[in-house]
Amino acid sequence: MIQIGVDFGGTKIEAAALDSDGAFLVRRRIPTPDNYASAIQAVADLVAQVEAEVGQVRSIGVGLPGSISPRTGAMRNANTVYLNGSSFREDLAKASGRQVRIANDANCLALSEARDGAAAGAHVTFAVIIGTGCGGGVVVGGELVEGANGIAGEWGHIPLPWARAEELPGPDCWCGQRNCLEKWISGTGFRKDYERRTGQLLQGEQIVQLARADDPIATATLDDYIDRLGRGLAIIANILDPDCFVMGGGMSNVTELYARLPGIIDRHTFSDGWQGRIVQAKWGDSSGVRGAAHLWPAS
Repeated sequence: MIQIGVDFGGTKIEAAALDSDGAFLVRRRIPTPDNYASAIQAVADLVAQVEAEVGQVRSIGVGLPGSISPRTGAMRNANTVYLNGSSFREDLAKASGRQVRIANDANCLALSEARDGAAAGAHVTFAVIIGTGCGGGVVVGGELVEGANGIAGEWGHIPLPWARAEELPGPDCWCGQRNCLEKWISGTGFRKDYERRTGQLLQGEQIVQLARADDPIATATLDDYIDRLGRGLAIIANILDPDCFVMGGGMSNVTELYARLPGIIDRHTFSDGWQGRIVQAKWGDSSGVRGAAHLWPAS
């Protein structure tokens, strides 16, 4: 039984076919187009390429930034802003001739990792994307929890918790709010924080390497990043109390996170001792496309 998933990212779109055991049969990637019409056609063409190798399927799942409004049926909250206000699901169904289900990219990460990834066996999983932006997804008992308004897990757009004086009033966010977590704990936020301190805009990997070489400004930037991330996770621990946090996105490759975050979370949770797990996504940047494929049952 074959499932096809599509991961629609800010820089690339990937389509993949999985067999009934979850193994990849074929994968294809293309750069993300810079406009809506081209993006719809690109996804339809990519699915057709995959089907040419594995055979036609009736349905496809798509993970992408943002979500569908239950009120209007339109896309919203996507940092790929040309998606906002669109009828993405209907337009892709028409262009591809297939039934389409879509979910937020962080929800797809959560579903993939809870089903057969790093969080397999956990009852409650909270998945974190810390890359260009900051997203989250919730899986309970192996099923996605999207919420009454389709915004479950959108922790990137709550204010930085337990903010210190020097973190206030905080930067403006593209969502219209101020001091959102995304502006601090995304990979972009990490780079911008270093730039504020030094005037240099380096890649995240460069800043981490400087910190490991005991550069004082890079070390302070990384220390503050981990502390802010821990404070953000503590909010989720206090509300949802997941068995497992799964980390995805570029910043999830920073190995220092896994040793240091539990202590920070423990200090900020309403508990006599926080015992959850924090793990890196097993499937890496393949989690999104795998989770998208799992939006439909194998058939």
